[in-house]
Amino acid sequence: MTIQQTAVIPASRQFLTTEQLASALHLRPQSIRKRYMETGSYHGVRPVKLPNRFLAWPTDAVEQLLNGGQQ
Repeated sequence: MTIQQTAVIPASRQFLTTEQLASALHLRPQSIRKRYMETGSYHGVRPVKLPNRFLAWPTDAVEQLLNGGQQ
């Protein structure tokens, strides 16, 4: 993980919003939502659906995705 990617993901957070995930991956939030609606995940990262219909993406799984699957 680069220094730039580390700065985007807050260390104290357990979950990220779709907008924060999109920012970390340099994508539009709609791209992530579309992939989630088609497959139920974003490249293996499954979000928690909140009661207000928002998606909460686990920070540890996002970091693993950014690292290319390495722990």
